[in-house]
Amino acid sequence: MQDGSIGSALVTGNSSGLGLGMTRVLLERGARVYGLSRRGCPEAGVSGDEPVDLGDFTATGNAMDRMLQGVDSLDLVVLNAGLLGHMQRMQDAPMDELRRLMDVNTFANKVILDALLQNRIRVGQIIAISSGASVSGHAGWSGYSLSKAALNMMMQLYAHEFPADTAINAFAPGLVDTAMQDYLCDEADRESFPVLQRLKAARGTQDMPGPEAAARAILATLPRLHQTPRGSFVDIRQL
Repeated sequence: MQDGSIGSALVTGNSSGLGLGMTRVLLERGARVYGLSRRGCPEAGVSGDEPVDLGDFTATGNAMDRMLQGVDSLDLVVLNAGLLGHMQRMQDAPMDELRRLMDVNTFANKVILDALLQNRIRVGQIIAISSGASVSGHAGWSGYSLSKAALNMMMQLYAHEFPADTAINAFAPGLVDTAMQDYLCDEADRESFPVLQRLKAARGTQDMPGPEAAARAILATLPRLHQTPRGSFVDIRQL
């Protein structure tokens, strides 16, 4: 895996966006790909695909058990599934929305990681897709920032529990042009939250690649992540 070759991978949230882009690129490279997503992956070549609401922890655990039957190792796990929520002040963020964001963006990944450990799956590398919003603290990101910051710490904690030869990081992929940007660039309040103006300006430029281009860039960085502290948060723009 340190040489960049990937024979098998698990990608969550692979029904659209970056997860789908990652799945397509991995399939192009001949990898066996397993997936978990709410709507299911549209790619016919996926070896094991489990449509599941990741906010339902029991259903997610059962889906992992089904998918892992006959699997003893994975070269790569990409914990990509996540929700954005609304751009809003913290005082305006409903508790139900905050709980949902924490469940999907953070705690669903505990269910997945626990299943890998309990089933004794050998894993070469794990990346949890985080965000610069997890450390920047810009106004408006509210529950998204909270959930991604918690995800960063979760990966740091799990680095103590996975075998020492499993590379594990929280990873910010930079700007990616997905459906999430439709809301951020066209619907959210850019006057109240100026950080969105930068996103709007970047859309359609090389600073915001599409999902498959972003997936290729991420895969190219994976060998370098082996040289970073296990469990650390890494931003692709700093590599």
